[in-house]
Amino acid sequence: MTQMQSGIVYIVDDDRRICEALGELLSAIGVSSKAFHSISDYLEHRRSDEPSCLVLDVNLPDINGLEFQEQAGDGHPPIIFITGHGDIRSSVRAMKAGAVNYLTKPFDASELLASIAAAITQDRAARRDRQELAVMRGCYANLTAREREILPLVVSGLRTRQAAAELGISEVTMQIHRGRIMQKMQATSLADLVRVAYELGIPVRHTHRRDDRAQ
Repeated sequence: MTQMQSGIVYIVDDDRRICEALGELLSAIGVSSKAFHSISDYLEHRRSDEPSCLVLDVNLPDINGLEFQEQAGDGHPPIIFITGHGDIRSSVRAMKAGAVNYLTKPFDASELLASIAAAITQDRAARRDRQELAVMRGCYANLTAREREILPLVVSGLRTRQAAAELGISEVTMQIHRGRIMQKMQATSLADLVRVAYELGIPVRHTHRRDDRAQ
C-alpha cells in the first residue's frame, strides 16, 4: 500500500458510522483520510494538493453521487462509489463515466483498498501528465511567430529541403530554425518533437509538392 500512503482519501457518506469505519481502516495502514457527510461539505473544503481519490456514496441528501460525477468531470479526483442499494444500471453508468469501482455495502475491505490504491495511482499519473503538458505549453509560448509557423512543417515528415522550399527560405536557415525549435521545446530527437506537437494538438502541415526523389 506504499502508493497510497503519499495520498489522501476523501470520504463522502451521510452515514457517520461508515465514515468512521473507513477512516479507521485507512488509518490502520497509514493512509490519510478526510470525511464529509454531504457533497456540499466536501466542496467547501479546500483539498490538499497531493494525489487523492474520492470514496463517494451514491445516495446523498443534497445530490445523487452519479449526478455529481457527471457534473464534476475532470475537476475532482478519481471516484470509487459505495452504495447500500446498488443496481446494474447505476453501476454501468458510473463505470462508463470513469469510476474506478462501484461497490455495494457491505463490501470487502481488501477490494476497497485495492480500488483506492488504483485510484490514487491514476490521480498521480494524471497530475504528472498535467504538469508535463504545462511545461510543453510554456516551451511553445517561447517560440517566435516564425518558429511556430515552421514547427508544423518540421513534424510533418518533410525533408529540410522541402520545408525550406515551402517557406521560401534556404536550407541553412531552415536548419537553424529547426535547431532552435528543438532546443526551446526541450526535444531530444525529432520523434520526441513529434510527440510534443501531438500532445499540444499542433496540426501537421501537408504539402502538395512532389518528393525530391521524384524530381
